[in-house]
Amino acid sequence: MKFDASIAPTTLTEVPDLARAAEALGFDAVWTSETQHDPFLPLALIAAHTQQIQFGTAVAIAFARSPTVLAHTAWDLAHASGGRLILGLGTQVQAHIERRFGMSWPDSPVGFLREMIEAMRAVWACWQSGDRLNYRGEHFNLRLMTPFFNPGPISDPDIPIYIAGVNRGLCRLAGELANGFHVHPYHSVRYLREVVRPSIEEGATMGGRDPGEIELSATAMFVEDADRAAFVRSQIAFYASTPSYRPVMAIHGWGEVADELSGLARRQAWGEMSRLITDEILETFAVVAPLPRLGATLRSRYDGLADRLTLYVPFSLAVGDDLWSQTLAGFRDAA
Repeated sequence: MKFDASIAPTTLTEVPDLARAAEALGFDAVWTSETQHDPFLPLALIAAHTQQIQFGTAVAIAFARSPTVLAHTAWDLAHASGGRLILGLGTQVQAHIERRFGMSWPDSPVGFLREMIEAMRAVWACWQSGDRLNYRGEHFNLRLMTPFFNPGPISDPDIPIYIAGVNRGLCRLAGELANGFHVHPYHSVRYLREVVRPSIEEGATMGGRDPGEIELSATAMFVEDADRAAFVRSQIAFYASTPSYRPVMAIHGWGEVADELSGLARRQAWGEMSRLITDEILETFAVVAPLPRLGATLRSRYDGLADRLTLYVPFSLAVGDDLWSQTLAGFRDAA
């Protein structure tokens, strides 16, 4: 199992130091996200200021972009880094796509994302082989690629694509078409075993693939002290209030709790939500262990379930070295 880090810099000037520090500590990859900043701009700096560490998006919002735009960005980053890029894509939810990005929400998010991946790969194949671009789908028709817009072949053209999701449809799509799956931080071991992994295997069977080819990348909520416990309770409450995520709570018999959280969220009663997250719920969705045992507990919990693991906290030089060094050491020693 690989151990990765997420970075969330406040400015691009922080990225080189963060990337070099993450590589020096021994992380296997660093991930950026699309929240307060663009997810791709830091990756160019990571490529330029590191030598071996992988990097990628966890995630970039696919539905806010065209497949050709994504293809160009990924192609350049893969070329600049010697093939270290992992392109992670997510759908977001309808309200954000329509009201934050100003884009249209597709009738079938799974079908739309499938075509985006197929269309990107068609563009890459055109650039690498010189064959004519001819992708025709329900949502995308790509048939024009003149030499002026063709960057040409690169030495590492097989760019891994991870997709992210919670429910079965996107899990199946990952098995059918992707190289990996970003597990939402709001998950439990039971949900991984009973929903995520079987759905990926089902998709792989549909696509004639070996399920072992699809990597599972999990971001783990964790609690090592009382301060973190309060934060994690609030995060679980926030995610559990999302109606489309209700199955994650329902599998544990907590569907009514999820409904109550959704009602509180609609009333914007954010301060009342955390009280519904009992110790049992907390320990189901987060790894609870003191810092000296955190790394080993994480490995024990995810052994056989995940191929990559990331802590649900951004890697930062401002955070004490103990969190990173002790957790990494404990994780490695428990192998």
